Amino acid sequence: MSEIGEELQTRLGEAVEAATHPQHVPVNLYETDEALVAVAPLPGVFPHDIDSAVEPRRLTINAAMRTAAPKEYLLHEWTYGPYFREVEIPEDFGAQVTASFGNGQLAIQLGRGTPDGRVTAKPRS
Repeated sequence: MSEIGEELQTRLGEAVEAATHPQHVPVNLYETDEALVAVAPLPGVFPHDIDSAVEPRRLTINAAMRTAAPKEYLLHEWTYGPYFREVEIPEDFGAQVTASFGNGQLAIQLGRGTPDGRVTAKPRS
């Protein structure tokens, strides 16, 4: 196989891997008097690319990530592809959900009360 063919095969493999295996999102979760708060870093995304949803006892975060600009990188360690995280939450949170996004961090506030089905929130920036 030619050098170009090998590079193409490598890049295609990386793209398939990124698209089919979302990146794990680390989450900090803490409780205040009014709400449960989840904070998650999401570098490389825009607020409109983030979807968060709450169901009884579960918070789900999905985010699309933009693709790398075509450059001749000397070092390329960022992984491009979607983010996904599902977190178990106490059953008495999630009736009201608000989300904000700034400085590459998503903050979701889950008000007290059990959600009636699925509640979604798009972050404001």
